Amino acid sequence: MKKIILFALFAIALASCKSSKTLAEQYPGMYEEKPLSIAIMPPINQTTHAEAKDFFYTTLYLPLCEKGYYVYSPYLTMEMYQQESAYDAEMFLENDLSMFQKVLGADAAMFTIIKDWRRNNVGGRLNVQVEYILRSTKTGETLYQREGDISVDTSVNGGGGGLGSLVSIIATAVNTAVTDKVVAGRKCNAFVLSDLPAGKYSKLYGTDMKSPAGDPSVKATVK
Repeated sequence: MKKIILFALFAIALASCKSSKTLAEQYPGMYEEKPLSIAIMPPINQTTHAEAKDFFYTTLYLPLCEKGYYVYSPYLTMEMYQQESAYDAEMFLENDLSMFQKVLGADAAMFTIIKDWRRNNVGGRLNVQVEYILRSTKTGETLYQREGDISVDTSVNGGGGGLGSLVSIIATAVNTAVTDKVVAGRKCNAFVLSDLPAGKYSKLYGTDMKSPAGDPSVKATVK
């Protein structure tokens, strides 16, 4: 019994010593390089849903802009990517990115890896698992990296039992089926990129260094 109590106290002591990192501690490169502009790379799609790549690509522009960065228009850069054979971002994920700095003037490139994209119509869930990697075009260093396993709750409550439950199941299936992939992508972006350090065009720029950083890998359900 004493051993159990001592072990429990030891575990509590360890837990109390464990503190969460600040944004500056978790993403030091963001504050050292201070990137101003970001080029969004075509997503790397590891799922069987071929359309997920194009749908998700269009959802990344707004959240990065809202974080205070100058973001090159996905529609304009897509043509360049295709001309320069850069549509397959896998080729650049771990290679030299200086061409994007020279051609576009981008300080960093945002890579995303779509690992899961599943729809559960009856259960009312859209499961999206994406890894975000922001790399410097100057040094090649990874400035920001975070992965999210996000379930978008699309369930509808019809109220009551019996017929009401049946209505809820049917309504949930319909609502999940028609929920746009873009909506799911936007919600995943908003949740995972919530702790991306603020860029120059944000009022929080330079003031969030001591803010707590989120876990490198996060799992959540959002409405």
